[in-house]
Amino acid sequence: MEKSPMDLTALPHTDPLEIYRYRDGLYAVDLLAAAITEFDFFTRLAAQPATLENICRDLGLAARPADVMLTLFAANGFVRRDAAGVCHATSVAREHLVSSSPFFLGPYYASLKERPVVCDFVKVLRTGRPANWGSYAHEKPWSEAMLTDEFATTFTAAMDCRGAYLGAAMAKKIPAKGRRRLLDIAGGSGIYACAVVANHPHLAATVFERPPVDRIARTLIAKRGFTGRVDVAAGDMFTTPLPRGFDLHLFSNVLHDWDTDKVALLLAASFAALDPGGQLIVHDAHLNAEKDGPLPVAKYSALLMSVTEGKCYSTAEMAALLGAAGFVEFAHEPTAADRSIVTARKPA
Repeated sequence: MEKSPMDLTALPHTDPLEIYRYRDGLYAVDLLAAAITEFDFFTRLAAQPATLENICRDLGLAARPADVMLTLFAANGFVRRDAAGVCHATSVAREHLVSSSPFFLGPYYASLKERPVVCDFVKVLRTGRPANWGSYAHEKPWSEAMLTDEFATTFTAAMDCRGAYLGAAMAKKIPAKGRRRLLDIAGGSGIYACAVVANHPHLAATVFERPPVDRIARTLIAKRGFTGRVDVAAGDMFTTPLPRGFDLHLFSNVLHDWDTDKVALLLAASFAALDPGGQLIVHDAHLNAEKDGPLPVAKYSALLMSVTEGKCYSTAEMAALLGAAGFVEFAHEPTAADRSIVTARKPA
């Protein structure tokens, strides 16, 4: 017998923000330790302010992880970018993170140099390639591990539990009036699609996922009691054309897993498949346009940079990517737990 639908319209009575932030910001200290102990980054920057491109050239770093590192340091007040994009060490960095200062804290971080995640960050910064999930020596990279039943089940369950809160908060903010059908692209367990239809009963939804997650999604949707309101279509978003006949598309916690070139491909695929006049929603943790905060999002970006091919994108970066894909009417609105929605429309 199918269970009664889970109430995905309700928000918790208490605020779990700090619980989310502990987990999301877990890797930030390791990225700082890698910069101090392996690259003596702040001593170099204080001696010679530089652009991202020059920093990558001089230190032998890949652009994506170096960008995430600089964003984290800007959000912490260790780095300042001028109008020309040149990065400078701030007063606090010069006093506490530069080796010639009497208040240099480098030795305080030296004991962290051999931590597994610090070592991973050194490799990721140099190569641009993500580390294994959670630094597990025998685990495949995240995108490959998701093709196995065991890892996909564990990972999907982890994302599903956070979605019970984040999904309801997101659903209350989306522009769903006048829309009919939602396509939740790479929708994982289906928790976000279920939250949307729970809060907007006039909508039907389809979760688009590759195997074996599509099977996991069907099971979890049924357990939540949403069979008949949310269905699942199998396919790989990078190789399978997106299903047509939808006037609302959702990428929830998806784009942050991929570098800019793949994000551009996904947005182009959405634009091609979305009904004319349709709405796109990107639910994620977004940096501000200046990429100097919010600090919790910059910390989360460090985690993403380490274990996926992506990072957290700024609102300015998202506006540019959406515009290049053909979308118009860009807007941004916070939801919950340092997340927000970015919306844009396909012209009619």
